[in-house]
This record gives sequence, C-alpha cells and structure tokens, in this order.
Amino acid sequence: MLAATFRRNMTQGAGRAASQRTSAIAQHLMSTSAASASTSPDPAPEETVLFESNSTLRAYVLNRPLKLNALNDSMLSALRPKIEEWSISDLCGTIVGRGAGRAFCAGGDVASVAENAADPATLNLAIEFFKREFELDFMLAALKRPYVAIMDGLTMGGGVGLAANAPFRIATEKTAFAMPETKIGYCPDVGGSHFLSRLDGEIGTYLSLTADTVSGRAVFEHGLATHFIPSRRIPMLLDRLAELDHPHSSLVDRTIEELSVEREPTEPSSPLTGARRVALDHAFRHNAVEPIIKDLEVFSQSEDADVAKWASNTLSMLRMRSPTSLKVALEAIRRGKKLTLLQTLEMELQLATAFCRGASTDFFTGIRAVVLDKSKERPNWSPATLQEVTAEIVARFFDPKSPFLTEVPSLSLPAELTSGTVSNPWKYALPTEEEIGSLVTGSHASGGGLAFTLDELLTRFAEMRPGKMGVKEKVLEVVQRKCELTDNNDGNRVWLKWKHQR
Repeated sequence: MLAATFRRNMTQGAGRAASQRTSAIAQHLMSTSAASASTSPDPAPEETVLFESNSTLRAYVLNRPLKLNALNDSMLSALRPKIEEWSISDLCGTIVGRGAGRAFCAGGDVASVAENAADPATLNLAIEFFKREFELDFMLAALKRPYVAIMDGLTMGGGVGLAANAPFRIATEKTAFAMPETKIGYCPDVGGSHFLSRLDGEIGTYLSLTADTVSGRAVFEHGLATHFIPSRRIPMLLDRLAELDHPHSSLVDRTIEELSVEREPTEPSSPLTGARRVALDHAFRHNAVEPIIKDLEVFSQSEDADVAKWASNTLSMLRMRSPTSLKVALEAIRRGKKLTLLQTLEMELQLATAFCRGASTDFFTGIRAVVLDKSKERPNWSPATLQEVTAEIVARFFDPKSPFLTEVPSLSLPAELTSGTVSNPWKYALPTEEEIGSLVTGSHASGGGLAFTLDELLTRFAEMRPGKMGVKEKVLEVVQRKCELTDNNDGNRVWLKWKHQR
C-alpha cells in the first residue's frame, strides 16, 4: 500500500521492508479507529471549542471532554482565527485558555494523524496537522495580550504546547503534566525541545525521555507552571480577571497571586527533589542515552534505598520506550537549548515530517499498541535495542540531506507576531536554580559580588519576588542540594558556597 511512497524516501531494500510493515499497520489503524469513532462520536465541529467574552476577558474552552480535549483538525480550525482576532482587538484584555471536564488538553488526536500518515493519499494531511498545531503554539507564545493557561487537569503533549510558553500558567491539585511521546514511538514536540531544555538541571531531559508525569503542586515548583491555586478557586479567578478594565501583566500576576495558597503541612513534596534529584541531574546530564542507562544502573544499587528504587523505576520506564525515540528526543532537546522557540518549532516540524514519512515505523507501532490496543506490554519496537539505533538512523531526522526531510513545509505565521518577541515563560514563575546560583556565586546583576548567608539570600528573593508564594521553599530546596556552608571563624557569619558546578 505504501511501497511507492517509501521507495521515494528510503533506499530500495529498507524502503520496501518499511512499506510492508507500515501498510499492515495502516490497515489496523483505519479499521480500529473507525470502530472507535462509531461508538464514541465527537461533538459537532462547531462545538469542539467554545468561546466566551466577559467584559475585557476573552476565553477559549476546549470542549471534547470524552476525548480529554485532544486536539483535532476542527479545533485547530476554530482556534486560529479567534486567536488572531483577539491579538489585535482593542476590546480584548486578558486571554484565557481552559478545558471542559477533567483535562485541559491531553494531547493531539494522534490516532487520526497516524492513520493519515500511513496512507500516501493522506500523508500530507498528517504533516499539515503538525504544521497547524505548531503555528498555533507559536501564536499563543507571541500574543501581545496577557495570556493565562489554566492547566486544571490532564495537560499532556499538544496541551503542553498550548500552555508551556504562556506568561501565566496555572496549576491546581488536579494538574497532571507530561510529554508522553516516547511511549508511542514519537518524540516531544510543540516546542518541548525549547521549553524542557530550559528547566532546572536535567528535569526536562528526564521528562522528555521517560514520559513521566508531574502532578499537582510539583508542576508549579519545577517551573512548569507559574502559579498554584486550588481548583475550586478557578471561577473566582475568571471573575476577577474579567473585572480588569486595562489589564497589564503585573496586574494579572497580582490578581492570580492573591488566590494562590502555600503548601499544606500534609501535602507531599515533589518526588524529584533531594537525593533523587541529585541522582537525576547526574544520570541525565549525558548527551547519549547509553551512559544515562549505565548511571541509572549504578544508582539502582545505591545504599540509599529511596534513590535505588527511583533509579530502578526510571530504568523500567526507559526500557519500555522506543529506543529510536529516546535517541531522537535526546538529540532534539540538546539542540533545542541553543535555538529560539521559532527555530525549535521548525526543527520539530522536520522531526514530525520524518516520523510521518516512515523514518521510523515505531510511530505507527506505538499508536497501534498504546492508543488503540491499550496494551500494557512493551511494543514491538524496531530496532528493538539502543545498540541497534545507529547514528545513520538518528540522522534521518536531522540531516538536511535526509530523504525523509524532502519538502518539509514552512510555518506560516502572521507577520506582526514573528516580528516581535515571544513571552518570557519564567518571568512570573518561581526563581530558577540558575538565578539562585548566580546570587550565591555573585554573578547576578543585582548581587554586587557579595557573599550571602542563608537568611540574607531568603531576604533578597523576598525583595525580588514580593508576595510570591513558594519562593522560600524553592530557595531552601535548591540551597540544600547545591550549597555548602563556609564559616569565616568569627562566630557571626556562615556563608553559602555553590557546589556541583560543571
């Protein structure tokens, strides 16, 4: 079925084999997705996204609750013109994005995308879906109006793209954040290679490769959200935002902050802190997957039982993932750290194009096994091991001369957005580890090269983030891992010294 397409994109022998495998997968995808559609119809296209206006507040509500608000073509078609309209409207103040039901957005409708990609007649539709999705993600990042993404529920994959670069990202106790692409033989996209690469330490690399989920307040504490408020206060937040006649970013920040709450004594801390976090940053610092695995194997034998358990669980997750996806994802996140958001999205459109054109059949295998069959077993990845994923295979996704990257479409964006700057997703978040370290080491612009005691450091951040919930806890967590105390022997001052520098 797909022999003609794959002969164009691959060497003759490899192309024929991939074509045969993908043809069988395509038939399964189409028959299974058709059966699924007959039992669980979507709402009418005009109802998949609802739009609300309340004074100066403009909101979109993703409205496919039975599908966890997974993005499809009709939703993209509805969202883009409205976002373009709001971005230039003098009547628009704050823009809010949220979802109906128990999800903000659990990702893209990948089963439909894979079905289109598996048929040469509709391959262009699959690639076009990624193109339109990435364009919307950039437009939301470049809005000139305050944009608030309310991640009250499942926020994964494509949903992360709608929220990750918003200047205001709200987490609640119901938030579950993940980039699950390596589970389905794909790799993080929607700007993930840009956003995840800029998180503290190697948290982003860990999330990119393992597809692990971060939940509740930890989403806020790790910088994936800028604020944490209880879910029950969301209606109150919407009312208060609507009352802002001339909203500017600092006013929106204060309005959200007023509804924030500190951690309760009974609330569990993030599982990615302390000794686990030290092990995570050490293991995931590598630029190849194999040494990451080796370090985790060493940590799995640690005398610290908690670290050993974490490492063993992490190894189990990685061994379930597509080996090809792991290597492509790691290469992408390392490249993304040096790219702008727009450049990253262009790179990720190349990756999506390569996957759709069969650079790896794991994309089709993963969709079939995980999404359609809902199997709990390891999918039949090909190649099956990391050692078999050669540099040539990885190059299929990145090399401009790759036959899988012919005729990659270009992102089409409004000129007024590409000519400006995108929002700074860290401006209203908790201080980053890098910022804390720069004050301790004296390299921060406001630090004056002076040494700090712990109390002085806490005071400085309280001044820099007045009224911001969670700052003290974040600084203390970082200091505990990254600093040591230096006594000047006068009995009065104990200074902080940064350690573990690389």
